Amino acid sequence: MNDAGSKSDTQDIVQEIVVDEVFPHAPETIWKTLTTGELIGRWLLMQPTGFEPVKGKHFTFQTTPAGAWDGVIRCQVLEVTPNERLVYAWKGGHEGNVGYGSGLDTVVTWTLSRVENGTRLRLVHSGFVLPKNDNAFKNMGEGWKKVFRNLDTIAAEQDSSKPPRERTPKT
Repeated sequence: MNDAGSKSDTQDIVQEIVVDEVFPHAPETIWKTLTTGELIGRWLLMQPTGFEPVKGKHFTFQTTPAGAWDGVIRCQVLEVTPNERLVYAWKGGHEGNVGYGSGLDTVVTWTLSRVENGTRLRLVHSGFVLPKNDNAFKNMGEGWKKVFRNLDTIAAEQDSSKPPRERTPKT
């Protein structure tokens, strides 16, 4: 995680979560895992509704409601560069809530880079306003690390579903 923060106009601290790992899978395999609705549901453990990797596309996730928040995470695809970059807004919570379910207006950025033995995948989830989003920042910081383990498992399944002649050589 990145401990560097910046100040917003209200003197709150704005933080981001960063997870960066190399996977032994081709960028195309990681991309498919990141952008296929059924696969997203498996690695994120929340099924997206309406997701397509198309700039401007709105989609949602449903999680546990809290207080005045209905549990819906509202997202919009902001940028798509196939096999390289996916960016979407991630908004949820309610301004009247404190702790879990407080208002959240963040951006998730996935960056894929081909490396010698696979793909470097970097996640930056930015825009956590502290102290208001302390709970989300802490929980999601740990959660994204688990998501990366799930992503690797799902991507490996995608690799193994290919005929051997199409697999990316692993050294």
